[in-house]
Order: sequence, then structure tokens, then C-alpha cells
Amino acid sequence: QVQLVESGGGLVQPGGSLRLSCVASGFTFSRYNMSWYRQAPGKERELVAAITRAGGKTNYADSVKGRFTISRDNAKNTVYLQMNSLKPEDTAVYYCNADNTYYELNYWGKGTLVTVSS
Repeated sequence: QVQLVESGGGLVQPGGSLRLSCVASGFTFSRYNMSWYRQAPGKERELVAAITRAGGKTNYADSVKGRFTISRDNAKNTVYLQMNSLKPEDTAVYYCNADNTYYELNYWGKGTLVTVSS
């Protein structure tokens, strides 16, 4: 059974930091590109950051460049999102996504809520 389980969300003050984790199971993690998306209330889901299968390439939304870092540990089947200098506009549910374009397989986690507020 495929599972993506996010954790690490919570309430943080502006300027603070959080580290999100997403643990994968039920599929060969190292064969999937991994991404973090977020969805704020009343807005569409948007790509935050992505990382290739071996971790050699990453890309970020302009709104988080220089503040967020995506990384992965294929030995632990885990992808991370380190979020620094958080702003109120970063408030959203953050979702983990696994994508294998070749086999047209795509999986989502259930999300973890990040709230940035004083």
C-alpha cells in the first residue's frame, strides 16, 4: 500500500523555522521525483519545491527561493523541506508528492498544516 506521511507542521511566529518531513512507503522511493506543494485557504495548490530522484537537481517557487531547502534521504525513504524566515503568506497545508513520469504514477500525502502567525 502506497503511503506518503507528512509531519512537522505547526504554528510558528514570523521569521521562524520549521522542518517538514515526508516518509514514503509502498513504492521504490529512489525512482520517484519528489515535490512539496502547498495550498492556502481559497487558493489553488502550488508547487513549492522539487527534487530529482538522486537529489542532484532542485527547483523552487520564486516566493520561497533563498528561504526553503528541499532535500531527500533515499536510504530513509524521506524527503524534507527546511523552511526558514517564514512569513504569514507561507501559511498553508503542505503536501508531499511523488512522481514517476515514465510509468505515469503519481502519489499524494494527506498534508500537514503550517500556520505562520504572531
